[in-house]
Amino acid sequence: MRYNQVKDLIEWAAGFHARMARQYSEAAGETENERLEMVFNYLASRELKMKTGLEDLFRDGSDHSEVMELWFDDSSDFPQPPELERMAEQTVTGSIDDAMKTATAAHQRLQALYEHRASRAKIEPEEEFFNALAQGHNSEIRHIMASMEELQGV
Repeated sequence: MRYNQVKDLIEWAAGFHARMARQYSEAAGETENERLEMVFNYLASRELKMKTGLEDLFRDGSDHSEVMELWFDDSSDFPQPPELERMAEQTVTGSIDDAMKTATAAHQRLQALYEHRASRAKIEPEEEFFNALAQGHNSEIRHIMASMEELQGV
């Protein structure tokens, strides 16, 4: 769709995090490697946390209600979702390194998506909103990488 509201993008992103959490949970249930199961469960919990954080933006009293109602015109839908949708639909398997690569790639792509929206913002609150989301994903990547290093050392 060419015209979208910011809330449409946020709803999509929350759904993406839910789908990734489901992928990680399913992978945890299918692996026989105890350490890899811990990694997948950890990643699922992080994705659910990100989902909940985005859903909180829709709650009454959110400071972002003005931004959420803004419309934007993007003839290419969004720059990343088709690629991200494929990630959410693929089966997550492999090693701890593979899981870490998948998780960081997803967050990097979401970060790029938010940076793209910030660069096209029409008003300052919209730019600040998307920059904050992008910074949150940058922080999440660092957090995941540090946690994965800890889990590999267990």
